[in-house]
Amino acid sequence: MTVSTSSPRDGVAVVTVDHPPVNALPVKGWYELADAVRAAGRDRAHNAVVLTSAGRGFNAGVDIKEMQRTEGHEALIGANRGCAEAFAAVYECEVPVIAAVHGHCLGGGIGLVGNADAIVATEDATFGLPELDRGALGAATHLARLVPHHLMRALYYTGQTVTARELERHGSVWALAPDREALTEAALELASRIAAKDGSLIRLAKEAINGIDPVDVRRSYRFEQGFTFEANLSGIADRHRDAFVRTEGK
Repeated sequence: MTVSTSSPRDGVAVVTVDHPPVNALPVKGWYELADAVRAAGRDRAHNAVVLTSAGRGFNAGVDIKEMQRTEGHEALIGANRGCAEAFAAVYECEVPVIAAVHGHCLGGGIGLVGNADAIVATEDATFGLPELDRGALGAATHLARLVPHHLMRALYYTGQTVTARELERHGSVWALAPDREALTEAALELASRIAAKDGSLIRLAKEAINGIDPVDVRRSYRFEQGFTFEANLSGIADRHRDAFVRTEGK
Protein backbone atom coordinates (compact mmCIF):
# COMPACT_ATOMS: atom_id res chain seq x y z
CA MET A 1 0.00 0.00 0.00
CA THR A 2 1.47 3.34 -1.02
CA VAL A 3 0.10 6.86 -0.87
CA SER A 4 2.38 9.37 -2.55
CA THR A 5 2.19 13.14 -2.97
CA SER A 6 3.70 15.11 -5.83
CA SER A 7 3.53 18.71 -7.08
CA PRO A 8 3.58 18.60 -10.89
CA ARG A 9 2.34 22.18 -11.28
CA ASP A 10 2.57 25.37 -9.27
CA GLY A 11 0.09 25.41 -6.44
CA VAL A 12 -1.18 21.87 -7.12
CA ALA A 13 -0.62 18.73 -5.06
CA VAL A 14 -1.44 15.29 -6.47
CA VAL A 15 -2.19 12.54 -3.95
CA THR A 16 -1.96 9.10 -5.57
CA VAL A 17 -3.15 5.84 -4.03
CA ASP A 18 -1.62 2.57 -5.22
CA HIS A 19 -2.81 -0.68 -3.64
CA PRO A 20 -2.95 -3.52 -6.20
CA PRO A 21 -4.84 -5.19 -7.58
CA VAL A 22 -8.01 -3.07 -7.36
CA ASN A 23 -7.35 -0.39 -4.71
CA ALA A 24 -9.51 -2.04 -2.06
CA LEU A 25 -7.90 -0.39 0.94
CA PRO A 26 -6.93 -2.01 4.25
CA VAL A 27 -7.57 -0.16 7.50
CA LYS A 28 -4.10 1.37 7.53
CA GLY A 29 -4.58 2.60 3.96
CA TRP A 30 -7.62 4.74 4.78
CA TYR A 31 -5.69 6.51 7.52
CA GLU A 32 -2.66 7.01 5.28
CA LEU A 33 -4.91 8.54 2.63
CA ALA A 34 -6.54 10.84 5.19
CA ASP A 35 -3.14 12.00 6.47
CA ALA A 36 -1.84 12.68 2.95
CA VAL A 37 -4.87 14.74 1.90
CA ARG A 38 -4.84 16.78 5.11
CA ALA A 39 -1.10 17.42 4.82
CA ALA A 40 -1.42 18.52 1.20
CA GLY A 41 -4.16 20.97 2.13
CA ARG A 42 -2.26 22.41 5.08
CA ASP A 43 0.77 23.17 2.92
CA ARG A 44 0.41 26.83 1.92
CA ALA A 45 2.27 26.05 -1.30
CA HIS A 46 -0.87 24.26 -2.49
CA ASN A 47 -4.14 25.90 -3.49
CA ALA A 48 -5.70 22.72 -4.91
CA VAL A 49 -5.35 18.97 -4.48
CA VAL A 50 -5.93 16.24 -7.07
CA LEU A 51 -6.85 12.84 -5.66
CA THR A 52 -6.13 9.97 -8.01
CA SER A 53 -5.12 6.30 -8.08
CA ALA A 54 -2.76 4.01 -9.95
CA GLY A 55 -3.72 0.60 -11.27
CA ARG A 56 -6.98 -0.89 -12.50
CA GLY A 57 -9.46 1.48 -10.89
CA PHE A 58 -9.91 4.46 -8.64
CA ASN A 59 -11.16 2.67 -5.53
CA ALA A 60 -12.94 -0.60 -4.69
CA GLY A 61 -13.84 0.25 -1.11
CA VAL A 62 -12.61 -1.59 1.96
CA ASP A 63 -10.49 -4.74 1.95
CA ILE A 64 -13.15 -7.27 2.90
CA LYS A 65 -10.62 -10.10 2.97
CA GLU A 66 -8.69 -8.28 5.71
CA MET A 67 -11.92 -7.91 7.65
CA GLN A 68 -12.81 -11.60 7.38
CA ARG A 69 -9.40 -12.93 8.36
CA THR A 70 -9.19 -10.70 11.46
CA GLU A 71 -10.57 -12.09 14.71
CA GLY A 72 -13.28 -10.12 16.49
CA HIS A 73 -14.52 -6.71 15.42
CA GLU A 74 -11.20 -4.85 15.28
CA ALA A 75 -10.97 -4.71 11.47
CA LEU A 76 -14.63 -3.75 11.08
CA ILE A 77 -14.28 -0.89 13.56
CA GLY A 78 -10.98 0.12 11.97
CA ALA A 79 -12.46 0.17 8.48
CA ASN A 80 -15.45 2.21 9.58
CA ARG A 81 -13.33 4.74 11.43
CA GLY A 82 -10.70 4.82 8.69
CA CYS A 83 -13.27 5.45 5.98
CA ALA A 84 -14.86 8.19 8.07
CA GLU A 85 -11.47 9.87 8.48
CA ALA A 86 -10.57 9.63 4.78
CA PHE A 87 -13.95 10.95 3.65
CA ALA A 88 -13.73 13.80 6.17
CA ALA A 89 -10.16 14.61 5.11
CA VAL A 90 -11.36 15.20 1.56
CA TYR A 91 -14.34 17.27 2.68
CA GLU A 92 -12.41 19.27 5.28
CA CYS A 93 -9.24 19.71 3.23
CA GLU A 94 -8.27 23.37 3.47
CA VAL A 95 -8.25 23.70 -0.32
CA PRO A 96 -10.50 22.29 -3.06
CA VAL A 97 -10.05 18.60 -3.88
CA ILE A 98 -10.54 17.29 -7.41
CA ALA A 99 -11.15 13.56 -7.73
CA ALA A 100 -9.66 12.11 -10.94
CA VAL A 101 -11.51 8.83 -11.47
CA HIS A 102 -10.76 5.97 -13.83
CA GLY A 103 -12.19 2.46 -13.97
CA HIS A 104 -14.25 1.42 -10.95
CA CYS A 105 -15.29 3.73 -8.12
CA LEU A 106 -17.14 1.55 -5.62
CA GLY A 107 -18.14 1.62 -1.96
CA GLY A 108 -15.61 3.77 -0.17
CA GLY A 109 -14.68 5.33 -3.47
CA ILE A 110 -18.12 6.94 -3.53
CA GLY A 111 -17.40 8.39 -0.10
CA LEU A 112 -14.24 10.01 -1.45
CA VAL A 113 -15.66 11.46 -4.67
CA GLY A 114 -18.95 12.45 -3.04
CA ASN A 115 -16.99 14.64 -0.63
CA ALA A 116 -14.68 16.06 -3.30
CA ASP A 117 -15.16 19.58 -4.65
CA ALA A 118 -15.10 18.45 -8.28
CA ILE A 119 -14.84 15.24 -10.29
CA VAL A 120 -13.20 14.48 -13.61
CA ALA A 121 -13.44 10.97 -14.99
CA THR A 122 -12.55 8.74 -17.89
CA GLU A 123 -15.47 7.85 -20.13
CA ASP A 124 -15.29 4.21 -19.03
CA ALA A 125 -15.43 5.01 -15.29
CA THR A 126 -18.28 3.46 -13.30
CA PHE A 127 -19.67 4.45 -9.92
CA GLY A 128 -21.69 2.37 -7.47
CA LEU A 129 -22.45 1.17 -3.97
CA PRO A 130 -22.53 -2.64 -3.68
CA GLU A 131 -22.86 -2.26 0.09
CA LEU A 132 -25.99 -4.35 0.58
CA ASP A 133 -24.35 -7.26 -1.27
CA ARG A 134 -21.34 -6.96 1.08
CA GLY A 135 -23.32 -6.91 4.31
CA ALA A 136 -22.76 -3.20 4.93
CA LEU A 137 -24.62 0.09 4.93
CA GLY A 138 -23.13 3.49 4.29
CA ALA A 139 -22.10 6.19 1.81
CA ALA A 140 -25.68 6.96 0.78
CA THR A 141 -24.71 10.33 2.26
CA HIS A 142 -22.15 10.71 -0.49
CA LEU A 143 -24.07 9.11 -3.35
CA ALA A 144 -26.83 11.63 -2.64
CA ARG A 145 -24.34 14.37 -3.52
CA LEU A 146 -23.84 12.87 -6.99
CA VAL A 147 -27.36 12.03 -8.22
CA PRO A 148 -30.97 13.09 -7.56
CA HIS A 149 -32.61 11.66 -4.47
CA HIS A 150 -34.87 9.02 -6.00
CA LEU A 151 -32.11 7.80 -8.29
CA MET A 152 -29.83 7.54 -5.26
CA ARG A 153 -32.34 5.31 -3.52
CA ALA A 154 -32.77 2.99 -6.50
CA LEU A 155 -29.01 2.73 -7.01
CA TYR A 156 -28.47 2.05 -3.31
CA TYR A 157 -31.11 -0.67 -3.08
CA THR A 158 -30.02 -2.44 -6.28
CA GLY A 159 -26.24 -1.92 -6.15
CA GLN A 160 -26.38 -0.93 -9.82
CA THR A 161 -23.56 1.22 -11.16
CA VAL A 162 -23.79 4.37 -13.25
CA THR A 163 -21.32 5.61 -15.82
CA ALA A 164 -19.29 8.78 -15.74
CA ARG A 165 -21.30 10.03 -18.73
CA GLU A 166 -24.53 9.57 -16.77
CA LEU A 167 -23.08 11.54 -13.86
CA GLU A 168 -22.00 14.25 -16.27
CA ARG A 169 -25.62 14.59 -17.37
CA HIS A 170 -26.58 15.14 -13.74
CA GLY A 171 -23.91 17.84 -13.44
CA SER A 172 -21.73 15.84 -11.04
CA VAL A 173 -18.75 15.33 -13.36
CA TRP A 174 -16.89 18.43 -14.50
CA ALA A 175 -15.17 16.83 -17.49
CA LEU A 176 -14.89 13.49 -19.29
CA ALA A 177 -11.61 12.18 -20.64
CA PRO A 178 -11.06 9.47 -23.27
CA ASP A 179 -8.11 7.86 -21.45
CA ARG A 180 -5.87 8.05 -18.40
CA GLU A 181 -3.44 10.52 -19.94
CA ALA A 182 -6.25 12.91 -20.85
CA LEU A 183 -7.75 12.40 -17.37
CA THR A 184 -4.57 13.59 -15.72
CA GLU A 185 -4.43 16.61 -17.98
CA ALA A 186 -8.08 17.50 -17.33
CA ALA A 187 -7.62 17.23 -13.57
CA LEU A 188 -4.44 19.30 -13.59
CA GLU A 189 -6.01 21.92 -15.86
CA LEU A 190 -8.92 22.44 -13.46
CA ALA A 191 -6.63 22.34 -10.43
CA SER A 192 -4.32 24.93 -12.03
CA ARG A 193 -7.24 27.26 -12.69
CA ILE A 194 -8.18 27.05 -9.02
CA ALA A 195 -4.58 27.27 -7.82
CA ALA A 196 -4.10 30.53 -9.73
CA LYS A 197 -6.49 32.26 -7.33
CA ASP A 198 -5.43 33.96 -4.11
CA GLY A 199 -4.61 31.14 -1.68
CA SER A 200 -6.11 32.85 1.34
CA LEU A 201 -9.36 33.52 -0.51
CA ILE A 202 -9.52 29.94 -1.79
CA ARG A 203 -9.24 28.65 1.77
CA LEU A 204 -11.95 31.03 2.95
CA ALA A 205 -14.15 30.00 0.03
CA LYS A 206 -13.75 26.30 0.87
CA GLU A 207 -14.69 26.92 4.50
CA ALA A 208 -17.62 29.11 3.51
CA ILE A 209 -19.06 26.60 1.05
CA ASN A 210 -18.76 23.79 3.60
CA GLY A 211 -20.48 26.04 6.12
CA ILE A 212 -23.60 26.44 3.98
CA ASP A 213 -23.85 22.75 3.09
CA PRO A 214 -27.38 21.52 3.91
CA VAL A 215 -26.09 18.15 5.23
CA ASP A 216 -23.48 17.55 7.91
CA VAL A 217 -21.64 14.79 6.05
CA ARG A 218 -19.69 13.59 9.08
CA ARG A 219 -22.79 13.15 11.24
CA SER A 220 -24.88 11.75 8.38
CA TYR A 221 -22.30 9.09 7.49
CA ARG A 222 -21.77 8.18 11.14
CA PHE A 223 -25.52 7.62 11.48
CA GLU A 224 -25.41 5.24 8.51
CA GLN A 225 -22.49 3.35 10.03
CA GLY A 226 -24.57 2.50 13.07
CA PHE A 227 -26.70 0.24 10.91
CA THR A 228 -23.59 -1.51 9.60
CA PHE A 229 -22.72 -2.42 13.19
CA GLU A 230 -26.27 -3.66 13.73
CA ALA A 231 -26.04 -5.86 10.63
CA ASN A 232 -22.71 -7.19 11.89
CA LEU A 233 -23.96 -7.99 15.37
CA SER A 234 -26.96 -9.81 13.93
CA GLY A 235 -24.69 -12.05 11.82
CA ILE A 236 -26.12 -10.85 8.51
CA ALA A 237 -22.99 -8.96 7.53
CA ASP A 238 -20.63 -11.88 8.11
CA ARG A 239 -22.69 -14.15 5.88
CA HIS A 240 -22.49 -11.72 2.99
CA ARG A 241 -18.79 -10.98 3.49
CA ASP A 242 -17.97 -14.68 3.69
CA ALA A 243 -19.89 -15.30 0.46
CA PHE A 244 -17.96 -12.47 -1.22
CA VAL A 245 -14.59 -13.85 -0.10
CA ARG A 246 -15.53 -17.35 -1.32
CA THR A 247 -16.56 -15.97 -4.69
CA GLU A 248 -13.38 -13.91 -5.02
CA GLY A 249 -11.29 -16.98 -4.22
CA LYS A 250 -12.67 -19.00 -7.14
